[in-house]
Amino acid sequence: MSKATLYLLPTTLGEMNYQEVLPETIKQQIEKLTYFIVENEKTARRFIKLVAPEKKQSELIIFQLNKHNKFSNLHEFIQPLLQGNDMGLLSEAGLPAIADPGSLVIDLAHKNKIIVKPFVGPSSLLLALMASGLNGQHFSFHGYLPIDSSELKQKLKIMEQKSMRSQSAEIFIETPYRNQKMFEQLVKTLHNNTKLCIATDLTLPTETIQTLSVKNWKNKKVDLHKRPTVFIFQA
Repeated sequence: MSKATLYLLPTTLGEMNYQEVLPETIKQQIEKLTYFIVENEKTARRFIKLVAPEKKQSELIIFQLNKHNKFSNLHEFIQPLLQGNDMGLLSEAGLPAIADPGSLVIDLAHKNKIIVKPFVGPSSLLLALMASGLNGQHFSFHGYLPIDSSELKQKLKIMEQKSMRSQSAEIFIETPYRNQKMFEQLVKTLHNNTKLCIATDLTLPTETIQTLSVKNWKNKKVDLHKRPTVFIFQA
């Protein structure tokens, strides 16, 4: 039996009109699919219902891929593909496999010679970098940084030294409820002249993006608590 296609389907970055950030082709593809691999079944079903309201939820076959199942069922997840059924891969927010565990499924798909088809959609990381004014020619994404304050401080110093040597933009994220502590650590640890971009609630009505020197950030009142945020700095 011929192999099917794994479709990489972006979602919105928050509650909003999906038509403002997603092309019509995503709706058309979702309407054709029965099998999905998702990060969170509840939010995936809500997104599918929003985009394709006429699609019967009871007919969907959903595999949930996240840190709790420790990726032990990856081979089980791709069985529909190996049997000739197209599947959709959905992230919790934004692009599949970018700051997202979906890359493990995609790697397995390539190993099994399955066609992988990406779709255009919003990436908070790239949107933040675009709007930051920092180096879009040379940048690194670090994911989540250490939680322990001493380890975090050491990591930030290493990243800042790297940025100073190569003039690279250093990008990272944090769990929204820890954003405020991250901001406080940044302004305490980084050099006053280092440029820091804080991009919050991207694509949403409450979106804010600002790049200032660390020295100037120290004089601003900032509230990032529970607001999805991308941090970028460049020494």
